[in-house]
Amino acid sequence: MKKFSIIFCFSFISILAFPQWKWQNPLPQGNGLHAVFFNDCQTGYAVGDFGTILKTSDGGLTWTIYSGGPDYWLNSVCFTDANTGYAAGSGPEGNVIIKTSDAGTKWDTIYNGTGGSLNSICFPDINTGYAVGDPGIIVKTTNAGASWTTLSCGTATTLSSVFFTDDNTGYAVGYNGNNGTGLIIKTIDGGTTWDTSSSGTANPLNSVFFTDANTGYVGGMSCSLLKTLDAGTTWSLDTTGLGPYRTFDSFSSIFFTDPNHGYIADNLNKVIYKTINAGADWSTINTGSVGFNSIYGPAPDTVYAVGGSVIGKTTDGGASLIRLSKGATPNLTSVYFPDSTTGYAVGNPIGNYPRFFLKTINGGRDWTSLPDAPGNEVNSVFFTDLNTGFVVDWFGGIYKTINGGVNWSILSSGTTKTLNSVFFTDANTGYVAGGDQYTGGIILKTIDAGITWTKTELTYALNSVYFPDSNTGFAVGFELTDSFNGIVLKTTDGGTTWNFQAKLDYNPLNSVFFNDAMTGYVAGENIAKTSDGGATWSGKYRGTGAYKSIYFPTHTTGYAVDDEGGIIKTYDGGNTWVSDSSGTRNRFTSVFFTDSITGYVVGDGGTILKTSHRRTDFIEEYKPSATNFTICPNPANTKITIIPAKGSLEEMQVIICTIKGEQVMNKQFRDQHQPEFDVSTLAKGIYLVKIQSKDGVEVKKLVID
Repeated sequence: MKKFSIIFCFSFISILAFPQWKWQNPLPQGNGLHAVFFNDCQTGYAVGDFGTILKTSDGGLTWTIYSGGPDYWLNSVCFTDANTGYAAGSGPEGNVIIKTSDAGTKWDTIYNGTGGSLNSICFPDINTGYAVGDPGIIVKTTNAGASWTTLSCGTATTLSSVFFTDDNTGYAVGYNGNNGTGLIIKTIDGGTTWDTSSSGTANPLNSVFFTDANTGYVGGMSCSLLKTLDAGTTWSLDTTGLGPYRTFDSFSSIFFTDPNHGYIADNLNKVIYKTINAGADWSTINTGSVGFNSIYGPAPDTVYAVGGSVIGKTTDGGASLIRLSKGATPNLTSVYFPDSTTGYAVGNPIGNYPRFFLKTINGGRDWTSLPDAPGNEVNSVFFTDLNTGFVVDWFGGIYKTINGGVNWSILSSGTTKTLNSVFFTDANTGYVAGGDQYTGGIILKTIDAGITWTKTELTYALNSVYFPDSNTGFAVGFELTDSFNGIVLKTTDGGTTWNFQAKLDYNPLNSVFFNDAMTGYVAGENIAKTSDGGATWSGKYRGTGAYKSIYFPTHTTGYAVDDEGGIIKTYDGGNTWVSDSSGTRNRFTSVFFTDSITGYVVGDGGTILKTSHRRTDFIEEYKPSATNFTICPNPANTKITIIPAKGSLEEMQVIICTIKGEQVMNKQFRDQHQPEFDVSTLAKGIYLVKIQSKDGVEVKKLVID
């Protein structure tokens, strides 16, 4: 293979600078989505929780994940041309607006207010834009977001949606916070003054859309669908069209692709309504039990919708609805891998999922739902080999499989108490811990692979059990008192007797992990460590949420996850902990590592994240004084876009080499603004990208993940 030399010193950047955890389920990601916008049938965006910004350039077949900022919650998005877009929502201090000028690659905060949240943004032209929110806030720009002016609407109500038919004429809808009645306000002078129209409904209003200067629609709660034919002078309440469908709806979003073809998303009853005659009649589109928050149609028969983490699409006017996002979304409670590629995750009831069981055989690349899911409100899973596994549930149930989860048999536990944790020290010997504040605690033991169980009743409720060897075990939970102090129990005779070991003066302990019989960790609202087998505890690292699970893949490297989407890690045996960005605020429940670098986290909404990065402490990458190109996305796995800083170039040559300098790709581009490069055939790893143009040569680092 060809090699090329790099004429300047190039050193590795710490891999810690890149996202450590990748979504495996659902895909493309699992954060809640609140708004969708498409420039055309192929190119579109969706925004939501944790600053999530998704972009597709192929009609939703693939999506690239960007971020407007992890502390932002984005509620609305719109574009004024192919490259210029805006998103509005809330941040740590209040309402925010962010902007992109390069088709979504980079987003900058252009407005940061205090208090409340912006719920909707609308640009009637490339320079003039309006955003509304609560409490009763309206802001306006006339210079494409360079500056914003706060407007007064004369009310402190919540404004949910804004729509302008031209630069000066616009409408905002919402509800009065004092009595919850629907509100419609209108301006004809660019927001200087606003008049209140009678909505004719006592229900909150969520969305407004106009098909021309006079014809508009407003949707809200409890079958509230209103229409005007005279630019908002009068509004009529629909009592014949959508009224008969439901007695209680929440029309979250309205969009018309032309004067006759319109769609309404009902996120409460989880349907989409469609009209082909300007609202005279409506038909129902089945969403597959998904409640959509936002709907957008770039063409009469092509419509996109988002809700939860789900992205839906129809290209036949609603005759069929395609689910573009993939993966089941139950609340997952526990994950276990008997080897490096085979893993299991279990879940609790949510919606249409009475119980759930997921399995992977390729290291989490694909997760399959197994139909014969065991138990009800399952709390923990453990496998003694690839095919033999056990789960325990909320109602005292213990279930066993001997064929990799295809079928399950119920075992006789002898209790109806809540069972929270299961652990086996060998193929035959296993333990289950459980209990709650009302019925007390229990520990069960089997020595015949679950056929029979002996039980020990306790005056403590237990959440987790762990054995570092066949005789030494620890169980943690809480006292049955008003203080709910965390407690640690210990056995040194294989569970025959359990002794009170320690009381930790903070709330319930949820997880326990021991590297050996002496060194161990417990997690609850705090994390504490013992080096003497549990006799004394120190550390007490305190986070923002309650830690639900802790795991140490090595004696010095450990991870803990909490109920607010937080992941922390230690490299010095728990002496210090640092945050490891997860990319979500979804509640986490369980963490598991198959080796020193490969780990999985599961949680609510079907969340499954994976990391497989080593810790490296290299010096930072050399950065030239001026950069002429940007590679996006980076890391990547399917394709990259080379973005010149100065617009399109007459000619560009792109060479990709391995870190050893072996050339693997070479391509030339001519007269392209942002050329795309297919990298789907490259193996995972770090590569060097040499970009040569008339302006010179620049070398970038590319991570294929």
